[in-house]
Amino acid sequence: MDELDQQQLHREMTAWRRDLHTHPEFGFEEKRTAAFVAEKLRAFGLEVAEGVGGTGVVGTLTRGSGNRAIALRADMDALRIAEQGTQAWRSRTPGTMHACGHDGHTAMLLGAAKLLASEGGFDGTVRFIFQPAEEWGRGALAMLQDGLIERFPFEEIFGLHNMPGLPIGHFETRSGPVMSAEDNFEIVLKGLGGHAARPHAGRETLVAACALVVNLQTIVSRRLSPADIGVVSVTELITDGTRNALPGLARVLGDCRSFRPQVSAAIEAEMRRIAEGTAQAYNVAAEVTYTREFVPLINDAALVDEALAAARTVLADDAVGVAVEPMTASEDFARFLTEVPGCFVFMGNGNSAPLHNPAYDFNDAGLLHGARFHAAVVRRRLGVG
Repeated sequence: MDELDQQQLHREMTAWRRDLHTHPEFGFEEKRTAAFVAEKLRAFGLEVAEGVGGTGVVGTLTRGSGNRAIALRADMDALRIAEQGTQAWRSRTPGTMHACGHDGHTAMLLGAAKLLASEGGFDGTVRFIFQPAEEWGRGALAMLQDGLIERFPFEEIFGLHNMPGLPIGHFETRSGPVMSAEDNFEIVLKGLGGHAARPHAGRETLVAACALVVNLQTIVSRRLSPADIGVVSVTELITDGTRNALPGLARVLGDCRSFRPQVSAAIEAEMRRIAEGTAQAYNVAAEVTYTREFVPLINDAALVDEALAAARTVLADDAVGVAVEPMTASEDFARFLTEVPGCFVFMGNGNSAPLHNPAYDFNDAGLLHGARFHAAVVRRRLGVG
């Protein structure tokens, strides 16, 4: 496209992104968003399937006679956060906002679909996957269980996420572990509550819960190898006590992060052992619920090289780099990588508020970079001839 056309595409993507930001929808509730996406894709000339995995949308674009297919993915859901922004396109849905930039991700993939439908420049099939419910780790699995790969076959998949603090127009990724698994836990301590003046008459659970919180900190520091990355975070301690009544029930909740299944299994085993031992020491009972919400995101090394090479065709060499360390945040894109190889990259959002912050907003200056990167990946992986 010439410069004038690129500027027009950027204006269109900006309008799309701000419309989506104004009307955020939580996971599996993205009906308006999905309809918006499907309408645009059809207008670009793509084949469109709606309702994949609940509210997911898949657009298909084929050019030439090539028999290879790749997928590009964007997430559509918002968060249960009350927005503090004052911009004209701020959320009109109380208590819900696009605090992670999924509105921008969706707009960039729509822009790539329009660009590729107009220009072509590849030989094969592209699947444009618009995923619901990324934030709570259910959307990718729902699409896969709804036959995503069987119904819309593809051999590899690419995705991207904006990153506050990374300059606009900059991309980075790494091979191997990129983002961690997330496990959730709840430990319920059950005893016998009573009057605050007579602790000896019952089996209160608050002191036991406080000891448990401290004891859980030994899992990473004393039970895991220093060579393994692991995080155990207690995020809530809830009791049924009050100012002058000792609780008979306490709930300790939190999450754990790791990059290897063996580490996740070790954390769970140690947590169960510590909970049981602490409960016995304080003469209460313990029940442990441990669930695995996100799997680790592991990039394919060869496709990382391809993604970086594609990025360098649309950006300056010094704007494309290799991330030094994996991060202990989690991403539902990882589910797709358990089925096919792929690569997940990060693009700069400039000096914005952090992700999941009520003052966050996606930086529209990055929209065209994202769309051009998607298109460059397609043309590199499905090159004509």
